[in-house]
Amino acid sequence: LTGKSPDLESTGSGTTTKRSSVSSGSRSRTRRDFLTRFTNSEHLTNKLQDWFALLVESSESNEPVFDPPFELVELQKFDYALEGVSFQQLTRMPNAVYASTSTSVEANAYLAIEDFLHATVKTLWEAFWSQEDEPALFYALRILIARSVSRLDFSQSSNCVFILVADTQYGCVVKVEGDVSKLDFDVNSVYDCAAEWIKNHSKISVSPVDRIWNKLGNANWGDIGTLQVVFATYHSIMQFFGPPRHSIEDLAADHTSRLHSRRQERHLGEDTSLNGNGAFRSPEIVEVQEEQEERGESMKLEVGSVLWLEDSNYQKGYQISHVSLPHHIASPVEDDDDSGRAVFLYVGSPPSQLEPAWEDMNLWYQVQRQTKVLSVMKQRGLSSKYLPELHGSGRVIHPGQCQKPSSGGRCDHPWCGTPILATTPVGETVADLVNEGRFGPEEAIRCCHDCLSALSSSSSGGIRHGDIRPENVVYVTSGVRLPYFVLIGWGHAVLEDRDRPAMNLHFSSTYALQEGKLCAASDAESLIYMLYFCCGGDLPDLDSVEGALQWRETSWSKRLIQQKLGDVSTILKAFSDYVDSLCGTPYPLDCDIWLRRLKRNLSEDHGKDIETSG
Repeated sequence: LTGKSPDLESTGSGTTTKRSSVSSGSRSRTRRDFLTRFTNSEHLTNKLQDWFALLVESSESNEPVFDPPFELVELQKFDYALEGVSFQQLTRMPNAVYASTSTSVEANAYLAIEDFLHATVKTLWEAFWSQEDEPALFYALRILIARSVSRLDFSQSSNCVFILVADTQYGCVVKVEGDVSKLDFDVNSVYDCAAEWIKNHSKISVSPVDRIWNKLGNANWGDIGTLQVVFATYHSIMQFFGPPRHSIEDLAADHTSRLHSRRQERHLGEDTSLNGNGAFRSPEIVEVQEEQEERGESMKLEVGSVLWLEDSNYQKGYQISHVSLPHHIASPVEDDDDSGRAVFLYVGSPPSQLEPAWEDMNLWYQVQRQTKVLSVMKQRGLSSKYLPELHGSGRVIHPGQCQKPSSGGRCDHPWCGTPILATTPVGETVADLVNEGRFGPEEAIRCCHDCLSALSSSSSGGIRHGDIRPENVVYVTSGVRLPYFVLIGWGHAVLEDRDRPAMNLHFSSTYALQEGKLCAASDAESLIYMLYFCCGGDLPDLDSVEGALQWRETSWSKRLIQQKLGDVSTILKAFSDYVDSLCGTPYPLDCDIWLRRLKRNLSEDHGKDIETSG
């Protein structure tokens, strides 16, 4: 309407604007009236009791009714970002050593929780948003812009709320998502409408209840219970003030250098203790060593050790023949069908650790999460010689009498409840082949074919790998006529939209580094990076996501990856060109045609036909 008189607008768009404003005002009044009457939580609870009871009945035993709001990998990255951040030590404690039921103590507990939230918000703001030399006008404009953008492109943030639930020791996070516009604002049946919206239009996530304060009342800033509350607060601040100045990836990028520095300090401490001069030894390092020694004594595995696992239907034993990480090599015990057949044996962390280290999270992905993924593959009928097969899973049977109170509990024995996963087949990793100079052009083509076949089979069931690297591909030679590769390490696999893949600066796809998700060609892109590095491509020194993205952009634009793979095989160069054309797009990979082309190259070399997929 540029250039028109305001008087002319009243007959056209002015009428529409007036009607729109009247409709909006009426809707706002209806919602205010609804909110005025929506005051009694007990009435809503009564409306939801049958619904919640049905959810409890339909959920599996020992499984939470609601999924957690945060993935462990998200919390791990957030923890890395907070490594260089100092949280305030609180003086006011919610749970005093000599607690009483007096009113003053109860009031002090509420103030202590307020101190905790204040310290959380203050530290997060200073770490991610604040910069002292910027004027309260810069942020005013930044907030206004962030809100306007949020209304246009990030409307989901306004449909999400985090609730922090805490008492004097423990806490958890409740996340509720939903489109409030789908709520029927009938002021005559407020609680019925609210209950129906919760049942049909909301998504509820609840984190595990973990300890936030120690026995003295101080906050355990580095523990996972506190971390999930802090992470929820971070998201809440971001919803209101917009994206932070410093991203989590930016701050987490220094984790590798900090870890290297700590290892150097620890090595220095060990050297000085061996020399006997006592020149330097950090108390923190001593504590870490004692913790690791304690864990090592709790479950020592060596060649010849036998581990028995208990499942709901059977007991099965495995005798270890080779000790290594992340998996051991073992043979089934007293099983005529599997006599002489080797398996990969993954042993998880004992659940006795109340505050597990992040290293134990890696074991969780390798054991519990991979067990779930392989079970889902079996349920969905996904089968291929290039995919691992679930041989056995369950909890370890420890020596002596188990005194666990129930089937879901555990006794005081340090082994009790330790999860175990056994998979077949067994082989050498591609990383080992490369280190020993045994990964030539023939192995590269076969590796590409076999991994692509595995990805084709898994993607047909809606599963993507998300963590392709040389350590997660094994070369099977024992007991077979023609050696082949198997894609293992499915702990970070993506089963649904909320799952997040592993983040690897060298092998993750561009889309995974940018968005934290996988596109249709992400696994194939990671496969190309693995082949490139394993065939002699220059391994860059990457220490940040930005550096990794820059390396990918430069390498693809200059065709460095295609040229290197072209020196190995023309079919690998052609395949890398094809993957390059699909990177970041929603278009699916045409696996069948490339499996046929790779198969023809292998058939020429060996004169024999090979399996493609399925």
